[in-house]
Amino acid sequence: MPSPQEQNPQDVPAPTGPQTLTARGLLLDMDGTLVNSDAVVERIWRAWCAENGLDAEEVLRVAHGRQGHATMAAVLPGRPDEVNQAENRAMLEQETRDVDGVVPVPGAPAFMAAIENLPHALVTSADVALATARMAAAGLRMPVVRVTAECVSASKPDPEGFLKGAAELGFAPADCVAFEDSGAGIAAALAAGMRVVGVGPRAAEYGPTVHVDDLERLRVEPLADGGLRLHLAG
Repeated sequence: MPSPQEQNPQDVPAPTGPQTLTARGLLLDMDGTLVNSDAVVERIWRAWCAENGLDAEEVLRVAHGRQGHATMAAVLPGRPDEVNQAENRAMLEQETRDVDGVVPVPGAPAFMAAIENLPHALVTSADVALATARMAAAGLRMPVVRVTAECVSASKPDPEGFLKGAAELGFAPADCVAFEDSGAGIAAALAAGMRVVGVGPRAAEYGPTVHVDDLERLRVEPLADGGLRLHLAG
């Protein structure tokens, strides 16, 4: 029988009861984790799918958590990367202008207030302009430390972004807890060697360390050594 370390995380159902995690730093995804931008994401990608003759439901299953060009490469294999990059730039500009329906995930404002003076970083597949627009539209404070699309050479599920976020905070990956909602994001954080709080309806099936419906039943306890303890209820 494999040990817990040898088990595939996706084969282990995420615990849903009360959980406690201790960490030195937190790494936070944005879309689906802090900000509900599903309305915009679906509008943009459904239009792109219609232009390219693709099934929108299939594409949306891949799109969450990834940079746009990585999604395009996944659903249109063999397509020139320069075409994907150009369309991704155009899509980012469109998404940045369209904030209709962008709202905070329940509990996100209180959570961001609770960790304001604790070590944390944003790790998002959005670029700086899009991240700034969506955090502002949701009324959320932008973390000082952030790893955006411009900072990495590979999109989630590659762990590069989370590893950079941990390094920026000055902590080992094992001392950090990541918050994520998507399969690509959860895979990236686990590959980086972090524990993962899966947030929202998409997250549970991808094997996070613990799953919560949203951020409402989450309490942050600062510790005397500068770290923190998370009290989570599924």
